[in-house]
Amino acid sequence: MPTTSATSTASLLIPTPDGKADAFAAFPDDGERHPGVLMYPDAFGIRPVLREMAQELAGHGYYVLVPNYFYRHGPAPLADLPEYIGGEARSALIARLMPWIEAHTTEQILRDADAYLRFLADRPEVAAGPVAVTGYCFGGLLAVRTAVAHPGQVAAVAGFHAPVGADGPDSLRRLTARVHFGHAATDLTPEDLGELNQALDAAGVDYTSEIYPGTVHGFTMSDTDAFDASALRHHWDRLLPLLDRALTDKG
Repeated sequence: MPTTSATSTASLLIPTPDGKADAFAAFPDDGERHPGVLMYPDAFGIRPVLREMAQELAGHGYYVLVPNYFYRHGPAPLADLPEYIGGEARSALIARLMPWIEAHTTEQILRDADAYLRFLADRPEVAAGPVAVTGYCFGGLLAVRTAVAHPGQVAAVAGFHAPVGADGPDSLRRLTARVHFGHAATDLTPEDLGELNQALDAAGVDYTSEIYPGTVHGFTMSDTDAFDASALRHHWDRLLPLLDRALTDKG
């Protein structure tokens, strides 16, 4: 899928109440201001595939910020990541990361979200107005919590192979952003999807929420054995129009 412009990148440190979060940013190389997108990575964190995805999105006219939300444990990468994450290596990495995932409290998530959004609002490359939040795997849950906590600032939220309904219907009822959820076939049954979508309907959310056929958890990540190229293309086909409608005049 072609991008619309060349991009620049930057490595950053974002002040938070608990320290400084390292982050990666990608943005159009045209000197103009563009809508902001906060992109939460999966639990494996900032690495080449996330940088590539951020640059892909930036090429369509967005300032994309990818934070290391595990910064309290050190800068990314926190683990020695192989070029290809599969098999036993994937299982071992998940086991190593699980204590950090379980210790990452809602309070920490929301303090960090405040800091990330404030950082975007202050950036000279970012246009005034609402932003979008997207996330992958555990990052999708962070994206939903960010959107719920900032209804006036987050206009769109997307989560892919993510536990987006983990906080229950009460949380979904507080969503005001436009939404797309792309689920792995191994993460949700059709019955689970029906229950989630029924809760979104009851909340009056403007959304699409679907199982990507034949996929397994992590399907967007090209450096893992879960990767599905057609599902990644479908992810872009859903994400880009969502951002266009919410953040630009193109939708």
